[in-house]
This record gives sequence, structure tokens and C-alpha cells, in this order.
Amino acid sequence: MRGACTTGIGVLFLSFSLGCEPAPEPSSSTSPQGATVYIISPIDGAVVSDTFIVRFGLKGMGVAPAGTAIANTGHHHLLVDKETLPPLDQPMLDQVQHFGLGQTEATIMLEPGEHTLQLIFGDKFHTPHDPPVIGEPITITVQ
Repeated sequence: MRGACTTGIGVLFLSFSLGCEPAPEPSSSTSPQGATVYIISPIDGAVVSDTFIVRFGLKGMGVAPAGTAIANTGHHHLLVDKETLPPLDQPMLDQVQHFGLGQTEATIMLEPGEHTLQLIFGDKFHTPHDPPVIGEPITITVQ
């Protein structure tokens, strides 16, 4: 239990009542060597309608819903039109689209114009793995 400590007699008290040190923040999970994430479709340079399906690919790891504590698993996060990656040592929050139910594809709606899409794989806490599993960005044009 986070933020809890025991008195030595089997009784559990919350840390704010005893002044115990809080539990450490979750750290990222490790990823196996060679793990990769990528966008299956659309392909780089594709011209798509304003509503289209993005299919996520993964090699060397498994997909599991957020909160699932199984080694070498995680879930997809999609970056749309991001010039920089989110911090790689903390949970990815508002900077990305989360697919925490373990989805391997999503219907996306974008305004007409050129857009970039990039996948980053997150662990049970939405934090990138160590080393991070980040796909190459693709560029698409929405008509």
C-alpha cells in the first residue's frame, strides 16, 4: 500500500498519521532489447480523409491494459503533431492520446493539412519503458 507503514505489531497506519516516509514514486519498467513500436497504417506519406484508422504495431513485447503488472508489456500512446517527446521519466499525461485499454488501433479525426503521428509505448503507469520504446514519426496529409 502506498504511503503506509507498520508499527511492528501488525497494525497498519497511514503515513500522515505516523510521519513515515512516503512510498517511492513508481519507476518505469524495463523493455527487452530490440523491442519496437511502429505505425502499421497509414503509411508514411499517405493521404487520408479527416477520419481514419491508425493501426499500431509492436515487436518484442506484449500489449496489456494500463495497470497490468506483467513484465515486457505495456500499452500504446500516440503523439499527434508533437515536435518533442514527453519527458521519458514520468507518466505521459496530456501530451499524448492514451490507449490504456490495450487497443491496437484507433479511429482518429484530424483537420485538413499535414500532420505527424508517432507511437510511444508506456508501462502500467503510463511511463515510457527503460530504454524507451518509441516509433519513428510518420507524416500524413488529411484532405
